[in-house]
Amino acid sequence: MNEEMTATILSLFVIFCRIGSCLMLLPGYSNVRIPAQIRLFVAFSIALAVSPGILPGLLPLMREAGDDVRLEIIVTEILNGMLIGLLGRVFMIALQFSANFVANAVGMGAAIGVALDEAEPAPALVSLITMTATVLIFSLNLHVEILKALVASYTAMPVSLGFTARAGLVALTDNLDETFMLCLRIASPFVIYGVIVNFAIGLANKMTPQIPIYFISLPFVIAGGLVLLAYSIGDYLTIFLVGFQQWILNG
Repeated sequence: MNEEMTATILSLFVIFCRIGSCLMLLPGYSNVRIPAQIRLFVAFSIALAVSPGILPGLLPLMREAGDDVRLEIIVTEILNGMLIGLLGRVFMIALQFSANFVANAVGMGAAIGVALDEAEPAPALVSLITMTATVLIFSLNLHVEILKALVASYTAMPVSLGFTARAGLVALTDNLDETFMLCLRIASPFVIYGVIVNFAIGLANKMTPQIPIYFISLPFVIAGGLVLLAYSIGDYLTIFLVGFQQWILNG
């Protein structure tokens, strides 16, 4: 194998390192229900598909680099890809956090359903909300925008610069702040609902301690919460997807 062929194969592998490590953490692509072989095949296919636009700038670097530099590039590209994927994953973690709060606020926190995105079981309402958001991400072609942003990341985060830990930590903390504030905002109706309902139940229980108010009121709490969810779920998911789309387009 000549030097040109070696540089080309290593360049393709470097592209795969960033693409694969990013898809390993992104919502939808990283679902544990998808077999690892399929996820690997998808990552490799995407790396080959985007390589014609990236190889011209990457080949000269790989030709001139020694073995130690090539190994360093592979490690830093895995870290860069994991950083991008983690920034996207934070949105789904924040959505799961808000969905868990919603489930507890409407009295359905103990109704455990099938875990669709994680290995551990979660409330049925959380699985419903996260699965719906994941389906909408693919239905609105936001996964295509993610791939475009991955290709554009080679301009914002060139391979030659490696991995900058300080900039990555700043981006991660800013993203955590924005996403959790976003999900707290979209779950705010349920914050108000939970405070009012629990205050009313506590007041009624104080006035009539002989009656198990909590157990009697639970069906009414669930019914009221489901009505509120039915009216607000459209805006809930729309605001979340708009925030996710803005991160893709601006990140």
